[in-house]
Amino acid sequence: MVRATPAAWPIGALLIGYPVWWALGFGGLAVIVLAVPMAVILWRRRPVRTPPGFGLWLLLLAGYLLSGLMLAEQPPGTYGELTQGRLVGYAMRLMLYLAMLIMVLYLGNLREDELPQLTLVRMLGALFITTVAGGLLGLLAPGFEFTSPLELVLPEWIGDNPFVRNLIHPTAAQTQYVLGYAAPRPEAPFEWANAWGSNVSVLLIWFVVGWWVYGGAGRRAAAVVIIALAAVPVVHSLNRGLWIGIGVAVVYCLFRLGGRARLALCAVTTAGALAFLLSPLAAIAAQRLDNPHSNDIRAFTITSTVRAATHSPIIGYGNTRNAHGNHRSITTGKTGWCRGCGHPPLGSDGQLWHLLITQGFVGAALYVAFFAGAVRRHWRDRSPIGMAGVLVMILVLLYMFVYDGLVTPLSLYLISFALLWRASLSRSTPGALPA
Repeated sequence: MVRATPAAWPIGALLIGYPVWWALGFGGLAVIVLAVPMAVILWRRRPVRTPPGFGLWLLLLAGYLLSGLMLAEQPPGTYGELTQGRLVGYAMRLMLYLAMLIMVLYLGNLREDELPQLTLVRMLGALFITTVAGGLLGLLAPGFEFTSPLELVLPEWIGDNPFVRNLIHPTAAQTQYVLGYAAPRPEAPFEWANAWGSNVSVLLIWFVVGWWVYGGAGRRAAAVVIIALAAVPVVHSLNRGLWIGIGVAVVYCLFRLGGRARLALCAVTTAGALAFLLSPLAAIAAQRLDNPHSNDIRAFTITSTVRAATHSPIIGYGNTRNAHGNHRSITTGKTGWCRGCGHPPLGSDGQLWHLLITQGFVGAALYVAFFAGAVRRHWRDRSPIGMAGVLVMILVLLYMFVYDGLVTPLSLYLISFALLWRASLSRSTPGALPA
């Protein structure tokens, strides 16, 4: 494998060094810190080239800036006042959007000899191994958590914000009653269980490319073991969106691969399915499918989100809101006599719904157009990296209905986008990329 030059150190620090950032309390916020040296390097390398679809992302950012004008407004059916917490959430999301934009530009402006495509893919593969380890930690020690250094230095009014606390307080798992009894759902080293589910599926794609497609016998043997281990937290995550995403990935590969590769995938899929059905994991998956109680919660929050968004369809409200009542009661929030009356904030059940409440229908349309445009432009790229990148873009459009993009998932989505962009740039320089 061709190694990266020192110019690529911010990306290596983000992906390979991610466990350190997580332990320090930065986690997904590391991209904000690393965007500073990336921006400095880009400034020194002017002029900076931009990817196709760049204008759509700029419009998305401009819309988010405008949405800040609505932070004090309250759509019908919701409650709450303009507080420091709402302002902190808005400012943090804005910094993340800007930092991720800088990251994409930085990746696209590094030459192939500075950061080879295969090196970047294997950095993502290294993060996949970290994610699998975090998933196993969540199952073996679900109560594992600690106060991070960042928590110790942040003012209490910032650190106690629920959104911020999820980002800066390292925990191994979320213990929930999805199956009718307490069961851990892995989340380490990310901010919550659903982020773990989204991220592990995207990272799995790049792990297969880096360790199987472009790997020797040793890497391939290790990949089989690691993916088998990954199946345990994947099932125990109880994450139906993740399971659907894996199914979509298999169907996509069967459709796009040809010849021996398709036959090999059929054999591997059949063997994996048989092993799964004969293992204890099948019973856990069946229990989850028999307990779809979260459907009612999602239906309530999505319906309330769309209803609220219609009152500011162009620029949204800048941040999430809380709705009156929930799917079982008209009671607002938790009380001493009704502990089950709480509900997730509007826009917390998927990036599409988040964009509707924060940036209106226009923001949601720009987001869809950005990633759908990537699928359209790169569909004909039949290289392993091209097909893998398009698959990730398809999963982005699928996951926007069930997963929040912020914080870490969107970083991985945009790194995958940058891989596609870099691949298109390299096609004018034959031999620059692995074939």
